[in-house]
Amino acid sequence: MSKITPLVPEYSLVHQANHNLETASAEARVAWALAHLPHRQVLASSFGAQSAVMLHLVTRQRPDIPVIFIDTGYHFPETYRFVDRLTQRLDLNLHVYRPRFSAAWQEARHGKRWEQGRDGIEAYNQENKVEPMQRALRELSAGTWFSGIRRDQASSREKLPLAQYRNGRIKFHPILDWTDRDVHAYLNRHELPYHPLWEQGYVSIGDWHTTRSLQEAGSKEATRFFGLKRECGLHESV
Repeated sequence: MSKITPLVPEYSLVHQANHNLETASAEARVAWALAHLPHRQVLASSFGAQSAVMLHLVTRQRPDIPVIFIDTGYHFPETYRFVDRLTQRLDLNLHVYRPRFSAAWQEARHGKRWEQGRDGIEAYNQENKVEPMQRALRELSAGTWFSGIRRDQASSREKLPLAQYRNGRIKFHPILDWTDRDVHAYLNRHELPYHPLWEQGYVSIGDWHTTRSLQEAGSKEATRFFGLKRECGLHESV
């Protein structure tokens, strides 16, 4: 008779989250995750169009949670000012991580990789986003990573579960099933701001060189990376 191998604790917690929290409110999901998921817990934020939701949602329950921001050196000026504004307003425990080499040094070595097709973009993202995030999670000894991605943001996210066990830690998505209407209602209810570029038609905001307004791009999928890809790599390999 074959032995049944028991689930490791992390997989058991992932199963509980996905089985029990699908119909729970985002606040209840966060409360459960803070109480049950592995420490140390961190929150990653791009400080993009609707990032104030997750920053407020999680820090209301754990004010001192480390907030990771990856500074590629190519953010819009409005993004840097938005980081300062929200950090002050919400008293964030902000941890800024950067690539090992500056933007100028990388361009001297490789040129403008975002103009070098899909392969160039992926190499750029690996050095400027994926590696710094991996380093941040490692140095902060993260056991749980709170993320604000949503199923309706891209076709690549449509089947994501609330919780995943990846690369030795749990990734948790409390607002995974929210719509833009839900986000708008939350921001209004708590008098929180959108990113300053939202009113100019920017629905997904990353580096200035690979971000386009919805009017300019023609579709949500094409607002990032010229439509060659949607994900920057953080939610594919980290």
